[in-house]
Amino acid sequence: MSMRTSYAVVALAALVTVGCPYSDLLTSTNGGIAIAGGGGGGTGPDGLRFTVQPSNATAGNIITPAIQVTVFDSLGVPDSSFTNPITVAIGVNPVGGNLSGTLSVTPVNAIASFGDLVISSSGSGYTLVGSAPGATGASSASFTITAP
Repeated sequence: MSMRTSYAVVALAALVTVGCPYSDLLTSTNGGIAIAGGGGGGTGPDGLRFTVQPSNATAGNIITPAIQVTVFDSLGVPDSSFTNPITVAIGVNPVGGNLSGTLSVTPVNAIASFGDLVISSSGSGYTLVGSAPGATGASSASFTITAP
């Protein structure tokens, strides 16, 4: 590597380090720069996303697999530093069903897992909404609850 190229790499690394939103170190591998990071970056608000959508289920039974809501920073990276509780509720309720189970979960490594949610009444077109202080909310895909 020429001296001029070395200066360019050092200057680029310094620039990336100053502007890097991550708290972890920058590393150099095979002459390139890789960012090792873990959430909390960006300057905009965090956002929620249903990363495991609700599946069809039977009224009165637990919805499986467990529904997961993930917190992403404004750069689209999971925000593992987010610790506000995430709450789920029924968004679209076609027949007046009730949602029960653990409705508020503190995320671990950016993921809140809801493993015991139950809807009481059969109907088609239900959706869930996720909300948390400090993050924009999210809506799930629609799903159906069938009669037992």
